[in-house]
Amino acid sequence: MPGSLKEVLSLSGSSEVVGAVFILIGAIISLISAIGNVRLPDVYTRSHAASKSSTLGVLCTLVGTLLYFLISDGYFSIRLILGIFFVFLTAPVAAHVICRAAYRHKVPLAEESAQDELKDYYMENENLGTDHKANLIQKEAGT
Repeated sequence: MPGSLKEVLSLSGSSEVVGAVFILIGAIISLISAIGNVRLPDVYTRSHAASKSSTLGVLCTLVGTLLYFLISDGYFSIRLILGIFFVFLTAPVAAHVICRAAYRHKVPLAEESAQDELKDYYMENENLGTDHKANLIQKEAGT
């Protein structure tokens, strides 16, 4: 029996190390994300820093917490799994929607931006969209 207690204590120590490493990595990535939010020039690059790296930082922190409690206490937390799932699902989508709204409201890109690949696409679709709307209005007025 004392041998098994010793094994449990050594396993608990390793779980603390594994959990601490993941949490430390998550904290460092989140710090880099915060620095990126401050230093980057426009809403598009800031959104990139906020969504990609902070999502990875939060996920590492939550995985470290999950592993710590799973290994040390044998406690599997469905709340942590749901937190990981929802952060992984919602953060990139929210960043995409924010950037799309900023682009449609013509928020300027940084001067350092090399190329605007969406400009031609949105110009074509906006012109087609207004022509299509005008045709629909004419059809409704004619009937």
